Amino acid sequence: MDVLTILGVIIGFGAILGGNFMEGGHLDALANGPAALIVIGGTLGAALLQSSAKVYFGSIKLFVWVLFPPKLKLKKNIEKIIDWSEIARREGLLGLEAVVDDEKDDFARKGLQLLVDGGEPEVIRDILMLELEAVESHQLQSAKVYEAMGGYSPTIGIIGAVMGLIHVMQNLSDPSKLGSGIATAFVATIYGVGLANLFFIPVATKLKGQVFAYSQAREMMIEGIAAIAEGENPRNVEIKLQGYL
Repeated sequence: MDVLTILGVIIGFGAILGGNFMEGGHLDALANGPAALIVIGGTLGAALLQSSAKVYFGSIKLFVWVLFPPKLKLKKNIEKIIDWSEIARREGLLGLEAVVDDEKDDFARKGLQLLVDGGEPEVIRDILMLELEAVESHQLQSAKVYEAMGGYSPTIGIIGAVMGLIHVMQNLSDPSKLGSGIATAFVATIYGVGLANLFFIPVATKLKGQVFAYSQAREMMIEGIAAIAEGENPRNVEIKLQGYL
């Protein structure tokens, strides 16, 4: 689990609530159902409208990476690639056939199979890079859903504020209804700006960073497999891949 994510949420929202308490405010003052419905519902609706089903549901699946980033195991993968290189140098590329069946990672297994089939280095690189770019593009689109929500929520918060003020203006003759309207107006703005800057935008940024790290790990695998196809010395392969660390 990513501890920094948990700490960030606790510190961010805790600072807001703590500051409110120090100024003499109460938690009840920030709890407003209509304002929450307007901001959260409106933001989710806008995100649904702008996204395809594949991208939107992909963003839900990708959210897991905020708390549980993918385990890249770069050092372990380098060691694995060096082992493959030594087998290929000792037994030829056909010696990797047994390794293909044992490999659990689908991406690596595909690259190994291309090696065993005698693919040219550039052909192997092009095939694997095409797959990587397609996956990366989809993941970035999913991450941008949260970025878009970070843009929508402050504006929808302002819509909630205006609706609250309209409610106030309609009930100027009844002072008992002024308080709830004013509360909805200001709290909706807090919800919109707070969710954008303390949740949606940071989540989008973190996810894009995780996608970049994931893609780099895949690029390392591609370069290692291509180096084996080119017949490079295992020691040279290791030196090249160390750069990714």
